[in-house]
Amino acid sequence: MTEQIILFITLFTVCLAYMGYGYYNSDTKISQSSYLVSDRNVNSLSLTFSLTASCFGIWILIGPAEASTWGGVGAILGYAAGQSFVFLYYSKIGEKVRKLAPSARSLTEVLIQRYDHKVFKLVLILTLLYLYVYVCAEITAIAKITNIILGIELWKTAALVIICTLIYALRGGLKISILTDRIQFFIIGIILLILFLYFFFLNYLNYLYLNTLKNYNKINFNFSGITAGLTFFIAVFATNLFDQGIWQRIYSAKNIENLKKGFVHTFFIVLPVILLLGFVGIYAALSGKVTDPSTIIFTLIIEQKFIVFKIIILVLALTLVMSSLDTLTAGISSLYIIHEKQINFFGNKNIFFKILIILSALIAFYVSSKGFSILYLFLLADLLCCAAAIPVFYGFYDKSFKASDAFYGIIIGIISGLLFFPSTDFSQSILVGNLMSKDCFPPWITSSLLFWSFIFSLLSPIIVILRKRLI
Repeated sequence: MTEQIILFITLFTVCLAYMGYGYYNSDTKISQSSYLVSDRNVNSLSLTFSLTASCFGIWILIGPAEASTWGGVGAILGYAAGQSFVFLYYSKIGEKVRKLAPSARSLTEVLIQRYDHKVFKLVLILTLLYLYVYVCAEITAIAKITNIILGIELWKTAALVIICTLIYALRGGLKISILTDRIQFFIIGIILLILFLYFFFLNYLNYLYLNTLKNYNKINFNFSGITAGLTFFIAVFATNLFDQGIWQRIYSAKNIENLKKGFVHTFFIVLPVILLLGFVGIYAALSGKVTDPSTIIFTLIIEQKFIVFKIIILVLALTLVMSSLDTLTAGISSLYIIHEKQINFFGNKNIFFKILIILSALIAFYVSSKGFSILYLFLLADLLCCAAAIPVFYGFYDKSFKASDAFYGIIIGIISGLLFFPSTDFSQSILVGNLMSKDCFPPWITSSLLFWSFIFSLLSPIIVILRKRLI
């Protein structure tokens, strides 16, 4: 009973501490520039702290390890590469877009200038959908973790975290998100270091080395593992291109030099961390300790009898989820503010804004209380963003690429990807097993539906580009 009380106190203390710190340091008269892009005055060090902390949502303790149980080493490599190399690309595309639209505050504003309102609205819908799924996934994850540690019902944790985050994130916007990221960066870094040392002393690295050859099939270092790795690389890389939180930070940097340094430094932090956390999943698979793939790391930690392990993992989980949630909240609210003229269906923009935020919070609360598969939620949103990746960004390099080409390219990508996107049991899709019998397709397609759905979603828009060049 005493242990549970201590853990309950830890849960409320961490949530209230971040809420109180964020709310206290928020300015009630904050300017729109400060709220949306932190006055465009963030140096490279603060940018690195903020990008890393906001990027490191609770998914880092779930996604890489769970992916390893799906596709072994290949999935880990793909996941880590997709999540890290996108920051290197941002250091390039960020410079290009800032020169193209120096006064913008989001990718969607740039798209209005480069294309037209049809492309803008379509990408805005996809971006908001991804951000909402991200919110739902983060809340679902923290609800599951506290359920494992404390036995508390999912909806109670969901309500606590959502309320505490909204109170300070909606008040301070990006500026307060970057401010809290500095503290969260160091807390996350210290605890992750403790966890890596813990696993090292558990001798899990030596266990992996000695058992890899014996359990070759288990780690899927074969065709299925390679396709899984490519799937995660495409999904994670393409989706991050539409993360409003990252685009806000591109425009918050003092100048191009600070922008480049911040994103490159983040790359060198993210890559090794994701790789190490992914291999924890391999360790769990080889040692037979996998029960729920989405909670591998937490299960390995809290199986220890010492309460300090539970406190550490609870503090880390809450810090991770709140660092990403305040970024997501600031990102979603910024899009509503920037584009309130285009999407406001009410006379009073303040009422419209509040209705949308409350509605999104209620949706996240409902989804998280059901405990759906976190990785599957991400993959569905990732697929839609993949369809837009080539059509949207190709136009920044080819000035002759028209808005209609981009729009129809995205539509083609969405439809072709959804036709192959697998059901929750990954046994069939809309096309394979429903519209057409599975017998009509070769095994290398029916056994890798997720992979082919992302391939078709990403590459089918190239048809528009090729058609334009052939005419």
